[in-house]
Amino acid sequence: MTVIELEKRVLSLEETLEKLRQKVERTEVVRPWWEQVRGTFKDDPIYDEAMRLGRVWRDSVDKEITE
Repeated sequence: MTVIELEKRVLSLEETLEKLRQKVERTEVVRPWWEQVRGTFKDDPIYDEAMRLGRVWRDSVDKEITE
């Protein structure tokens, strides 16, 4: 390989490396969905009531199945 060919190759590698570096810098760390919504309904009485009603319904369905 000649010096000119090596210089072209190094330049190409440097350009590719720079593109990869920029891509990595732009990549945002995305938290899993359960971490994003965790705590959203903290101390929310409407949510607490919805959970209570859901439990009542599930318990009633469980009783129907076992009877």
